[in-house]
Amino acid sequence: MDKTKAHITISDLTMAYGDFVVMRDLNFTINRSDIFIIMGGSGCGKSTLMRHMVGLKSPAKGKVLYGDVSFWDADPEEKDHLKRRFGILYQSGALWSSMTLEENVALPLSQNTTLSENEIRAQVGLKLSLVGLSGFEGFYPSEISGGMRKRAGLARAMALDPEVLFFDEPSAGLDPLSAKRLDELILQLRDSLGATVVIVTHELASIFAIGSNSVFLDPETRTMLAAGDPNTLLRENHDPRIQTFLRRGETGETQVTDSKADAGHPKPDNFRT
Repeated sequence: MDKTKAHITISDLTMAYGDFVVMRDLNFTINRSDIFIIMGGSGCGKSTLMRHMVGLKSPAKGKVLYGDVSFWDADPEEKDHLKRRFGILYQSGALWSSMTLEENVALPLSQNTTLSENEIRAQVGLKLSLVGLSGFEGFYPSEISGGMRKRAGLARAMALDPEVLFFDEPSAGLDPLSAKRLDELILQLRDSLGATVVIVTHELASIFAIGSNSVFLDPETRTMLAAGDPNTLLRENHDPRIQTFLRRGETGETQVTDSKADAGHPKPDNFRT
């Protein structure tokens, strides 16, 4: 597999609800094994963009390409094949409250594979162990913490060994320590599984700690202002809207750099906040 080739390409994409244009003229690429951040202020269309990428909302114009395949131009069978390569973690975790964690993680496997019950049980145990929930198979979502529910949702998103993991505000509702641990887990899983990760978030700590690529959406102009490594955008992009977003609540430039090192990255030689 060629890791230098773009995994996902957004080409001339316009998103709209009826006559209302949310975003227009979006053009960017996501490389294999990127942790790609979709960022911008409230109401800019971050989650809407993710919906276009996972097949929940068709574009008014433009293409979403996976490799050389145009998702929205593909036939139904090919779309289904592409969707099976996705894993999605929704903001709430979206676990079935009436099912145990084991049953929740097993659901995609029982619906989409021909694995036996014992094979499914083994896969569920593996996925739960990867997110630090070994031994919690019989627990219900109401019996565990919010951070654990997010990790259980991540285990379910990984059930089918996807090539692309999509996260919608994964740190929402978590305390800073739990959010940091989730960021570290995402890095570990990306490295061990080789998956491409796409994250919708406005959390600066996560953006700088784990993001390797990004797009910045602007609600005023209804288009993207920039794309690239968030740390590079902070250093080199002088658009005041981007600087205001990336520097809001800043309490010390070295703290963000330290968080990136803590999350498993070597501390860079240059200024990287």
